[in-house]
Amino acid sequence: MKLSVIIVNYNVKYYAEQCLNSLVRALDGIESEVFVVDNHSKDDSAGYLARRFKWVSLIDSNHNLGFARANNIAIGQSSGEYVLLINPDTFVGEDTIRSVLAFMEEHPRAGGAGVKMFNPDGTRAMESRRGLPTPLTSFYKMFGLCARFPRSRTFGRYYMGYLSWDEPVRIEVISGAFCLLRRSAIDKVGLLDEDFFMYGEDIDLSYRLLKGGFENWYLPFPILHYKGESTHKTSFRYVHVFYQAMLIFFRKHYGHLSFCITIPVKVAIYAKAFAALVAMQSSRLRKSLGFVRKRRQEPRYFFVGGKQMVDRCRLVSRRKGLTAGFCYCDEGNCESAMDDIAGFGDKVPVYVVFDVDAFSYKSMLEIMSRMPMPNVKLGTFSNKTKVIITPDEIIK
Repeated sequence: MKLSVIIVNYNVKYYAEQCLNSLVRALDGIESEVFVVDNHSKDDSAGYLARRFKWVSLIDSNHNLGFARANNIAIGQSSGEYVLLINPDTFVGEDTIRSVLAFMEEHPRAGGAGVKMFNPDGTRAMESRRGLPTPLTSFYKMFGLCARFPRSRTFGRYYMGYLSWDEPVRIEVISGAFCLLRRSAIDKVGLLDEDFFMYGEDIDLSYRLLKGGFENWYLPFPILHYKGESTHKTSFRYVHVFYQAMLIFFRKHYGHLSFCITIPVKVAIYAKAFAALVAMQSSRLRKSLGFVRKRRQEPRYFFVGGKQMVDRCRLVSRRKGLTAGFCYCDEGNCESAMDDIAGFGDKVPVYVVFDVDAFSYKSMLEIMSRMPMPNVKLGTFSNKTKVIITPDEIIK
């Protein structure tokens, strides 16, 4: 078996379905197996996915095991020479996995590889390349110097913004959203550390790969990452889990340093967590007192695809009362549609919903990346599922 693909799902069955549909194309011709570990979802994810993807090995947990534990269970059952950990809220370009495997075959010292991740608005996700969060690098990140000087080799090391986006480069941390691993490497350095419930386990594993003598690589092959559809980043639980992961990593790898270094870093982590909680609570209080009165601006939808898709989405738009535009086209003749979208300006939220039967996943990413706008985000529609998927909502 060449490749084992593992998806950990929690309450995002439609995003997971889209990810699996993209994998059907991306795994064509590759000897592979796919595992979905459902972390006790409340939305019938396990039953929904089992009925639609009978070729997938489903592990239906009775508890929320966390990201690391769930992946480790599937890794233990898998048999691939390579293991791909991929988030359910992603989709991959048709030749992305094949290209990454080819690179790994040519670079035997590569223990793991990540890829070029795009945000839904067509911009490149900074976490595609990351440096180790050493005490100094973490200091620069938490105090805003990384954002201020993103291309600096000193201050911008957290996101390694000085590296090329368009060629393979060695990095330090591979994102867990798409992390392709050589099995012999994880056999040597160990599985994901289950002390991390969610967040931080990818940093820890990347660090152990480097310490084990392997290389970590960034490769310029595309995927889309909706970023956190299975979590609620405005929740108190998110703040607790995220900053707890930072402390676990720091204690594990830098706990031996002197108090002069460890105490300021720990204080900074606690301070950031406290500030996040205060800001969150303050926002909720203002809303409860009626101080936030700004009306949510209704988005526009622009449906781009074949006749069957466009006609179906026209009916859905009428039934849901959506403000929508429609264009019959495919990836070979969609220039005029993109010009119409650009004409919306940068004030109104816009979802460009592509027909996945008329467009390849790779072409959707290429189109969006040519005209990235913060208010314009990528959505999809499949004639098979009849579900409109956007970064912010599911429409049926």
